[in-house]
Amino acid sequence: MAADDPMEKLHQREREQERARLRELEMKDLEVESKRGPRPLEGYAGGHTTWASKQDDEAAAEVHAHDAEDSWAASQEQVARLSPGSGEPAREDEEPSK
Repeated sequence: MAADDPMEKLHQREREQERARLRELEMKDLEVESKRGPRPLEGYAGGHTTWASKQDDEAAAEVHAHDAEDSWAASQEQVARLSPGSGEPAREDEEPSK
């Protein structure tokens, strides 16, 4: 293609504009990155809230209050089912041991 082709000139001008736009964005990025400091959390507006982590702890304590006892009871039940000579089948589809 000839250098004085109008379409070639148009494409060249578009490429130069795109390079200039990318250089401008890069300069903005470098400016932001040069400022050291705490980064805000994504989606965090920085507004004041009355919610406290203590509320989370209290809710968790209620929801999970009996987890340890429930787990222990389930374990004991499983041990009793799997123990030889208990007379109960280890699984529901097995015949009882004699």
